[in-house]
Amino acid sequence: MLVESLDGRLLFAIPKKGRLHEKCLTLLSGADIKFRRPNRLDVCVAQNLNIALVFLPAADIPSFVGKGNVDLGITGYDVILESQMEGLVTEELRLGFGNCALQVQVPEAGPIKSVEDLAGKRVVTSFDVLAGEYFKKVDDQAACALGLADGIVDLVESGETMRAAGLHAIDTVIATEAVLIKSNKAQSPEHDALIKVITKRIAGVIAAERYVVCQYNIHRDNFVAAEKICPGRRAPTVSKLEEIDWLGVSVMVEKKKIANVMDELAKVGAEDILVFNLDNCRV
Repeated sequence: MLVESLDGRLLFAIPKKGRLHEKCLTLLSGADIKFRRPNRLDVCVAQNLNIALVFLPAADIPSFVGKGNVDLGITGYDVILESQMEGLVTEELRLGFGNCALQVQVPEAGPIKSVEDLAGKRVVTSFDVLAGEYFKKVDDQAACALGLADGIVDLVESGETMRAAGLHAIDTVIATEAVLIKSNKAQSPEHDALIKVITKRIAGVIAAERYVVCQYNIHRDNFVAAEKICPGRRAPTVSKLEEIDWLGVSVMVEKKKIANVMDELAKVGAEDILVFNLDNCRV
């Protein structure tokens, strides 16, 4: 790819592999950012927006964004803190995936039951900054050297790997998830406007995955009770029906709550309760 083809384009860093990569590709598709990545090149241009995608290791993205080498990026919140770039980037959006926790782990059958029991022991981790800061906050008696290894500090998603290794968590350093960040370096007006468009699109994709539309009919006398059950993100959309004193209501509801919401709506007199999935939205 010619360097000239990147001139004037907003540079958007995406994890090139690992736990965030596939979800990021789905997010880009949902946001209608079209691109082809021939021969798995690490840089490619979008076909419908003035963007170039740069595929980088997730651990490198905060530094590239913070130093202004790229304008926008997706990475883990833990990686931003570990790279000490939080002062050089702005968090645009929490993305709701890649959720895990950085935890202190020790052998389940061993004598160590709390952080205080690690006093004088050694802890191994690849998160030197976060682990170091965490143990600084612990009482001096429980201070640990980072090395090999009576305990570890590592990311836990489902916990299956941890349990399979005979370990269990005794404390959580931080909870983390994927975030969209932008550089604090001054942006051109065109890039600033494009970042806002991208952020809105991605927020819409995330909301569409999280919410469904619930529609129902209800007598006016029961509407207040129904509104308490599902008030919507801002307020219900209400229209009059041909039948006197009956209303048609449309409201956004979190997917994980929809079954209970439908049950409760039926109890207060709602009828013809319908649920629709969202492909995309703007919120």
